[in-house]
Amino acid sequence: MKKAHLLLVEDDENLGFVTKDNLEEKGYTVEWAKDGQEGYERFYADKYDLCIFDVMLPKKDGFTLAREIKDTNPEMPFFFLTAKTLQDDKIEGLTIGADDYITKPFDMEELVLRIDNMLTRLHGSDQDTDKKIFHLGSVEFDTQNHTLTRDGETETLTKKESELLRLLCINQNRVLERNTALRIIWGDDDYFLGRSMDVFITKLRKRLKGEDSINIENVHGIGFKLVVPQN
Repeated sequence: MKKAHLLLVEDDENLGFVTKDNLEEKGYTVEWAKDGQEGYERFYADKYDLCIFDVMLPKKDGFTLAREIKDTNPEMPFFFLTAKTLQDDKIEGLTIGADDYITKPFDMEELVLRIDNMLTRLHGSDQDTDKKIFHLGSVEFDTQNHTLTRDGETETLTKKESELLRLLCINQNRVLERNTALRIIWGDDDYFLGRSMDVFITKLRKRLKGEDSINIENVHGIGFKLVVPQN
C-alpha cells in the first residue's frame, strides 16, 4: 500500500524544499504550499492524511489556517512547525486541536518518526504492512495489538513499551537517539523522563530474553541500537 499524502505549508524556501525532499525519499506524497492562503486552497482541492503547518505564514498564519480546516474537517490530523518556543504558542496550538508540535530547528529523522508514529496511531490499518509486524528472531511483534508472540505464546506490552520497541524496530541496526525517542513518546527529553525510558529499555530486554541474536545495545551518550541479524 502506498504511503500517506501530506500537505506541508511552509514559507521558508530552503526548509520547505529540504523537508519535502526528505519526506518523499521516505515514500510519502507531499504537496508543498508556501503561504496560508495557498495551503487553504490546496487542502480543499485534494485529499490528505496529515497536514504540517508552519505558524508564521504570509497571508494566513498557521493557527488561522488550522482553525478554518478544523471547522469543516474536525478529524483531520495536523501539527505545527515553528521557531517559537513560548508556552502560550504551544497551548494555543494544542487548544486548536494540534496532534503534535515540533520546534525549529528540528532533526529530519525526528520529523519523519513523528509523522510515521502519528499516522500509525491514528490510521494504523491504512499503513504499510511492514510497519505493523516485525520479526525479531522467533518473536513476532504486532505493533497494532501491542503483542509479542513466540512459540504460540502471546504476551501483551504496555503502550509505552510497544511505542519504544516500534521506534527501535524502525531504526534497527541504527542508533535511535535518546532525545528523539523521548520527545516522540514522552513529549519531552528531560532527565527524569530519560530515567523512565531506561526502565522501559530494561523491560524490553527481559521481554526479548532468549533471543540470542537480538540485542538492544547502549550507545554511550547517544542512545540505543536494536541489533537484528541481516538476512
